[in-house]
Amino acid sequence: MERYNTTYRAGSATQTAEYDEGLRAYMLKVYNYMASGVLLTGIVALMVSQNQGLMQAIFSGPQAYIVMFAPLAFVMVMSFGVHKMKSSTLQMIFWAYAAVMGLSISSIFLVYSTESIARTFFITAASFGALSLYGYTTKKSLSGMGTFLMMGLFGLIIASIVNMSLNSEPMQFVISVAGVLIFAGLTAYDTQRIKENYFMMTTGEAVAKGAIMGALNLYLDFVNLFMMLLRLLGNRD
Repeated sequence: MERYNTTYRAGSATQTAEYDEGLRAYMLKVYNYMASGVLLTGIVALMVSQNQGLMQAIFSGPQAYIVMFAPLAFVMVMSFGVHKMKSSTLQMIFWAYAAVMGLSISSIFLVYSTESIARTFFITAASFGALSLYGYTTKKSLSGMGTFLMMGLFGLIIASIVNMSLNSEPMQFVISVAGVLIFAGLTAYDTQRIKENYFMMTTGEAVAKGAIMGALNLYLDFVNLFMMLLRLLGNRD
C-alpha cells in the first residue's frame, strides 16, 4: 500500500510538472503574439504618420470612418470564426488586424507630441506588465469582476459614441479615467481567464487557437489602456 501511495504521488507530481511546463509555454506564446502585434501596430502607425500625403488621403474624407472601424471587423471575424478557421488562418488575420490598427491609430501623431506618445507607451507597458502578472499569479478568482467590467465596457462604448456628437471635454475626461480603470481590470481578468482556459484545451490545434485569441484579448487591453492614458497624459501638439 505504501508503495502504491508513493508511486501515485510521484505520478501526480510528474503530471503537475508537465502541466506547469505546458502552461508556461502556452502563456509565453500568448505574450509573444501580443507583443509582436503591438510592435507591428506601432511600426505601421509611425511609418504612415511620416507620410503626409497618405495621412491626408486616409483622414481627410469619409474613408476615415472606414479606417477607424475596420479593426472592429477583424475582431468580429476572429471571434465568430475561431471554431471554423485553422490556427494558421487565424494567425494571419491577427497580423492583418494589428497592421490595420496601426493605420487606424496613426492619427495620434498628428494630435500628440512624439515624446508624450513614447512616455505614455512605457507607462502603459509597465502598468500592463504588473496587472497581467497579478492576474497570472493571484489565487483569488477574478471571475466575479468580469461581469462588472464588461458592463462598464459597454457603458464606455455608448458614452464614447454619444460624446462624438457632443464633443464635451469634461465628459471625455470622465470617459478616459473610467477607461483606464476598466482596461486595467480587464488586463488582470483576461490574463487569469486565459490561464484557466488552458486546462480545458485537449488538442494542439486548440492550444494554438487559444494562444492567438488570448493574445488578441490582451492586445485589445493594452492598446485601449494606452489610448485612454494618452488622452489623460499626452501633450497635444
